[in-house]
Amino acid sequence: MRHLIIILFLLSLCCGTVLAADNILGEWTMLPQHSTEIDLFATLSLDLQYKETNMTVLRTWGRGSRSKTDTLVASMDGSVQLNEITDRVFATNVFMGLSMAVGTNQKTRGMWLEPHKAVEIEEICDVISSQGQSTLTTRHSWQLSDNGETLHYTINRPGRPDSASIQYVFKRKGTREACYIKLEDDWRIDAKLDQNVLLITLQALANLNNPSLYFIYPETWDFNYTKAIFDFYQRDRFYTFKQLKSCEDALKIFRKNIKGYVVWDKNVRTSLIVAFTVAGLEEAVVVSEAQIPLMEKFDIKAVADFRNKYNGMNDYEIYSQAYEEYWPRCSKNLIIWMGGHHGNIMKPGVADWGIYNKAFFNDLSTKPSDKEEYRLASKLLGELDPMSMVMGWHSYKKDKERDHVRLTSSYGHRVKGLHTLPNTSFSAQVTMTPGFTFRNNHNVVQSKTYKPDKKVYVTCVQTDGVGLGAWTKPGRGEIPYAWCLGLNDLWMSPAMLEFYYREATPNDYFIGGTTPGYMYPKMIPDSLRPQLFSMAQKMLNKMDLKITQTMDYSEGATVEGNTELTCRVVEDFYKYLPGVQGFLNGYAPAFTFAIEDKIPLVSYDYYLSPERPVGDAVADFHELAEINQERPYFLVAHIRQWSDIKRVKTILEKLGPEFQVIPLDLFIKMAGEAPTWEERCLQR
Repeated sequence: MRHLIIILFLLSLCCGTVLAADNILGEWTMLPQHSTEIDLFATLSLDLQYKETNMTVLRTWGRGSRSKTDTLVASMDGSVQLNEITDRVFATNVFMGLSMAVGTNQKTRGMWLEPHKAVEIEEICDVISSQGQSTLTTRHSWQLSDNGETLHYTINRPGRPDSASIQYVFKRKGTREACYIKLEDDWRIDAKLDQNVLLITLQALANLNNPSLYFIYPETWDFNYTKAIFDFYQRDRFYTFKQLKSCEDALKIFRKNIKGYVVWDKNVRTSLIVAFTVAGLEEAVVVSEAQIPLMEKFDIKAVADFRNKYNGMNDYEIYSQAYEEYWPRCSKNLIIWMGGHHGNIMKPGVADWGIYNKAFFNDLSTKPSDKEEYRLASKLLGELDPMSMVMGWHSYKKDKERDHVRLTSSYGHRVKGLHTLPNTSFSAQVTMTPGFTFRNNHNVVQSKTYKPDKKVYVTCVQTDGVGLGAWTKPGRGEIPYAWCLGLNDLWMSPAMLEFYYREATPNDYFIGGTTPGYMYPKMIPDSLRPQLFSMAQKMLNKMDLKITQTMDYSEGATVEGNTELTCRVVEDFYKYLPGVQGFLNGYAPAFTFAIEDKIPLVSYDYYLSPERPVGDAVADFHELAEINQERPYFLVAHIRQWSDIKRVKTILEKLGPEFQVIPLDLFIKMAGEAPTWEERCLQR
């Protein structure tokens, strides 16, 4: 079969038609944000055809009633062709006083600059200006980009310098076209939650086969980057978006993707969470009773109706019934905890991804004292495939983050939060730019020796701030700053990772996790720890990450609990993460320190909350330096994600000359050369 395809391809070349995608032939749509403005017509589309020795370029300026099409035909054997001019419009610059000389002949000749990838056509024609008729020579050239994603059309005329040449950039017609909606900031059950639920469930179905529907979330949303990523998809991944303004607009476009609807009961909040499970299994949208007429208008049939079904039942009873009815058909490598906000509020940003993957939804308590819900939660986790993804978030009403991650880690599963994680069914399908390679902003030459001075060295790390606030705030790039990336975004949102790497300043340094997801390493079964660490190492290598971060609250609260790592865990870090050049531990201050072959494991010595007054924070740093008198003293500061970088900079500038703020990788390198901490881990 493969040989037949090659033969057909070669025959196509002989016949003058190229069928492969890496050529300039075919229909193309202009990318306005990359192109010279077109005065009146606003846009341009191309159709490049090649037959025998002739290249024909059909140019359609504008759309609809205000558009015009002209044709450039040129022989590629070097001979001159004559084509009569029948239209006076000077399309590239309609507001210049130039008119094509109707009735005269246009002379053209063409040549391949690179077979099937670059072509040039010289056009000589007469134009009429205020001073009469004159001859104008124009050079048209079309060049396919190296990665084959875009076509670049350049127009050069002698009266314009090359720096002012007309430049248009195109993508292939029909590719990377999507719709977007701006979601309203109302997530109340008794208000507009049902509107947003209908849209989010529709998004999952719209994106089943390709990324077709994207949401711009309100500025108050936890993940405040949706507009920035939207702009990136247009600018760098060449998407064009059509705005939709209502549920009805969306249904008109995506009705064909919908196989039914599920009705949730506004009087039983948990019924909505179960409805998300059914939506994935049945490829259905989720609606309230008030939205049923809209479904009937589009001839969509009900597949489940939860009105009055769960009256008088508690969550354990509801989820037990859902387990019996739906669990056998659900994914066994992804489960969604649809928790977070509670009561009259639900913010189901992650629901599109769960529906897309036919996941089971719940918000069961993982607090051991909630015996029934805890037992069912354990049963669900125990029946997942090894090292599965647990997405969404625990219920703020029922249990603690540490309860949730402790239980999931005990099964070796990988947490990816939060419940508000947006647009994953879209972003998971947007690929990186062909040939893109992750390149971190390393400051250290590993073969070089770095000798620290008798100073207090400070480095700043923001472990969960890339998508949760600080990355898009003013001040980024003004001081050295480390940012922790989610390793699973490598496959879950690859183009978003590309966005961060492209946007990074020289002062932005990326780190990753010791595990491929949020896990407490002390709770991971000994048999799974090597596999998970090795999986993480492969991801770290791919993302050019040399330093990792971990934390463990499996033994109590942030401050009161035991956040130290066991010696066995520390040993496994060094054994199964051989490419890592340094480890960080903790969230609030933690107390495990180690050194092996000049590779340090350092815990945080300070946690800067957004609320801490500047003067108090400065005093805290000075007090730590007074207590830790040996120099050099290496102080890792964990910056809470909502902190403004300019505020952090203000604090650091007030510390005085004994303090020096340095990039994390340089900090780790020097700490490895001259560790001054006392090594410590849990002996058990």
